[in-house]
Amino acid sequence: MPNWGYSVKELDPAKTVKASLREVDVSPKFSREVCRAIIGLSIPKAKKLMEDVIAKKKMIPYRRYRKKRAQHAQTKGPGGYPVKVAKLMLKLLESLEANAEFKGLDPEQVVIRYAVAHKGRVLTKFIERAFGRATPYEKTLTHIELIGEVRE
Repeated sequence: MPNWGYSVKELDPAKTVKASLREVDVSPKFSREVCRAIIGLSIPKAKKLMEDVIAKKKMIPYRRYRKKRAQHAQTKGPGGYPVKVAKLMLKLLESLEANAEFKGLDPEQVVIRYAVAHKGRVLTKFIERAFGRATPYEKTLTHIELIGEVRE
């Protein structure tokens, strides 16, 4: 098993709480947009946002990966409902909340300070073709990290 580390170093362990998902099968691009949307929110507000995205009530604005995306009034530009990412992010937020309770921090006071998504391993598969040929295609796995901090 690999020894995973976090991308952010030198944090006060008494005030911060961490959680991560490693090598999950979701889009790294959509994961980045969801991470950008929850930075600065408290854990209950972020969980409510993810539940609304899963129910397709609120959209996530797409800021970077937005070519050929439809414009929406709700996001004042390109946006969408990344449901698969939202389900995993909800699981990760529940883990962050449990870690905060374990450390003795109030989950209501924890604000998400860092939320990042990195590309992980690339799995190569092959599609069988006619005349004995094969075409490779790749699946990119994603690492998602959340770090919350108690607001003062």
